[in-house]
This record gives sequence, structure tokens and C-alpha cells, in this order.
Amino acid sequence: MAEGAPIGADEIAFAGAARQAEMVRAGEVSPTELVGLHLERIERLDPQLNSFRVVLAERAMLEAEQAEARIKGGDDRPLLGVPIALKDEVDLAGELTTRGTDAFPDPATADSEMVRRLREAGAIVVGKTLLPELAICGFTESATYGVSRNPWNPQRTPGGSSGGSAAAVAAGLVPIASASDGAGSIRIPAACCGLFGLKPQRGRVSMAPHLEHWNGLSANGCVSRSVLDTALWLDVVSGGSREPGAPPPPERPFVEAARTAPGGLRVAFSTAAPRAVAPPTVSDEAKGAVSEMAEVLRSLGHETAQKDPDWGMIGNNMVPRYLRGAAEDVAKVPLPERLERRTRGMGRLGSLIPTAVFEKARAGEAADAARVNAIFDTHDVLMTPVMGGTALPVRRWEGRGALWTLLGMSRFYPYCIPWNHLGNPSMAVPAGFAADGMPLSVQIVGRPGSEATLLSLAAQIESERPWADKRPPIS
Repeated sequence: MAEGAPIGADEIAFAGAARQAEMVRAGEVSPTELVGLHLERIERLDPQLNSFRVVLAERAMLEAEQAEARIKGGDDRPLLGVPIALKDEVDLAGELTTRGTDAFPDPATADSEMVRRLREAGAIVVGKTLLPELAICGFTESATYGVSRNPWNPQRTPGGSSGGSAAAVAAGLVPIASASDGAGSIRIPAACCGLFGLKPQRGRVSMAPHLEHWNGLSANGCVSRSVLDTALWLDVVSGGSREPGAPPPPERPFVEAARTAPGGLRVAFSTAAPRAVAPPTVSDEAKGAVSEMAEVLRSLGHETAQKDPDWGMIGNNMVPRYLRGAAEDVAKVPLPERLERRTRGMGRLGSLIPTAVFEKARAGEAADAARVNAIFDTHDVLMTPVMGGTALPVRRWEGRGALWTLLGMSRFYPYCIPWNHLGNPSMAVPAGFAADGMPLSVQIVGRPGSEATLLSLAAQIESERPWADKRPPIS
């Protein structure tokens, strides 16, 4: 590390993106030292995790050298010299975008909009992380790239579809990594790995070159160890969306919101889950985490009350959107014969949905939003579990077909997808550990466009019950 560096290598690795950016600006660590540190950790630890699809060591070190030259010229970009990882479904010019399969043979010709903004902010991409095929599943396993594992317990999944990103951040291989969320794929991996994960409001972050990916369910974001890191990422990547109904720019930077107390909020909490395909299964520990967090929030001066959203038959509209989105992605694959049987089966399930049923589901979003979001007439945020328990064992649905897997996931992951359907911002906040030693988490949802409120509240929780200093065994 640079001469006079105040902390050791491990402390730097786990300092987080915002702090690392500060250290680079202050000359406490150079970009080449910082990138080299994380590349060494990837080489040493990732064989146990399988979180990266590709590591771009030579390219990253060259960009680190360029960052050092920029620093000498007075450049103060917000992420200058900070290493990041990209989920391998966003385009990085010159590299394959595999989407978890080997069915895409051609490298990307340009950066996606989010990646362009990150690189303009000075971030250095050290590699691309694994995901399940076409980001469909809530676990990160594929026939092509194998099983990604949770650093808290390698026999557990890091979740999905952003499981590679979550495992890498939790183990300190990178300070922050991109993630996307079409049915919980930011929040579920964050919950599995003890991280913070915010799904932004629909349209907050551009999906370009895609428009309304998965029929408007998807959102781009990140997974991070701290709230401030996510706020900084969101400030960098927000804007430029062409999605219908994209929110206006925030009134103030998200970093400022994360550094500001939220004031007294009215918090509704509920463990009642909507039924999507099959009856939900939720453990007592998952429910208990919600009750315990309600007590924490009450001690912080917030009003808390148990209140269930009016879910109605929302599942009838969520499932067609999800499956049709999967079917549309399968139909676009250049070499579909290379897809797994289960992935092709998901595509077939989606193709069986009549157009009239799908159009009715899209049209039903407005009525669902009016009914469910009525809870925010009397409360500022809603808290639920993220999922039905702690991270599932790896290979939980190995060898199972599309329908069996869909039924199993819908039972264990019922809480996230409603907010993809409705578009509201929602976040996974670490909530301690279960008896099995795995992280617990709660989901907190806000009104449309209320990321600032969520970040402010999450930062307050983080200050009261810090989680970023807790490191998994593989780290």
C-alpha cells in the first residue's frame, strides 16, 4: 500500500467504494495498488466461490495506471480508481455478454448506458460476475459455468440472479458490483449474503440498450456493503432512462440523503405474502427478523404498526409478465440449442400465455398499484421479509424442470416481485443472523420515487446496528 497508509490490506478491501474513492483522492492508496489488491483477492478466494465469469486483470491494471495519470492532472471523478465488477448481463465493449450461458457468441460493440456512466465516473471494471441462464432463477447455477457459492457457507447459494456479484462483494473481492432485479434479483442475493441491496424505482437507471426489459419488471442497481456505497452508485448511474414513467431527478444527491436523518416515519410491517403460483413458505426466523426490526425502528423514534397490504389477486398479473419476459429473452438467443432444458422450458411456459392474458396483466398494473399502494396513505414505508428463510442449499432444484422450479421459487421468494410489478423502490437491509449462521434480512418498500427516504432510513439502521464490519469465513 501507499507509504503512510493508515489501515491494512484487508481493511482497505472491505472499506467500501465510497471510502476507497476518498482514499484514492487523499493519496492514501493508489489505483494500481487498489486494483492489484482486489485482483490478488480474486485469484486467491474466487476458486472457492466461483463468482466471476471472467477477470480482466490486464485491462484493469492498464486503466488503473491511466487513473493515476488523471489524478496527477487534478481529476476528481467520484469513482476514480475504484475497482468494480459487472454482472455478466450488461455490455462492456469488447467483451462477451454471456447472460449465464454460452449461447451468445459475439462480443459487445459498446458499453451499456449504465456501464458508460460508471466508467465516465472513473470506475475500473475488474471482471464480470456469474448469473443463472438469462437471469431467470433465484440461485446462481448453470450448466456452462457451474455453481456459485455463498461466502458465509459454500454449501448455500448466494441467491440469484445477481449471485456472483453478491458473493464477490461479501467476500471483499470488489467493494461494489452491478446487479439487476426483475423479480428480486438485487434484494435476494443481498439478503443471502448479508449485504445492502436497493432496487431503484422503475426507470431511475437506464436499461439501455434494452427498453422495458422483462416487460417493465427489471431495474438496474448494485449490491454493496454499505448504504453510502449504494447511494454513490445511484448518483453516478441515475438518469437517461427512456422507460415510460421514468421518475424525475431527485431533489438532492442520494449521497446527501444517506447522510441525513429520516425524521420520524410511520412504518407498517407485515409477513403476509401474496400468492403468485403456490402457497408461500416462510420460516419463523424470517418473520422474527421483521418483528425484531420493528422494535429497532420503534426505539429510533418511528411509529410502527402491523398492517398487511391489500394484495388481492396480484399474482394473476405478476406471473404472466415474468414468464412472457423469460420467453422473449429465450426467443432472442442466437444459439438456443445451447440453453439448459429448464431455461427452454421457462420459455415454453411463457409462450403458452395467451396474448390477451398478458395484455390484461399489463393493464392490471394500475389497479394493483392503486390498491396495494393505498398502504402508503397512512404509512411512509412497508417492511416485510425478503424471502422465506436464509439462503437455500446449492443445487436445490438441480435436475428439476421449469414448472417445478417455478413453483419452488414462488413459494420461497414471494415478497419481492410485487414491487417489480408495481415499480416501487424497495431494499434488502441486513437484520442479523439466524441459528444456522446465515444472514437474515428485511425488505423495506417506499412510495414510488422515494429512494431518498429509503436510503436515509437504511443509513440510520446501519448506524444503530452496523453490519459492514461482519465478514464471512471465506474472506
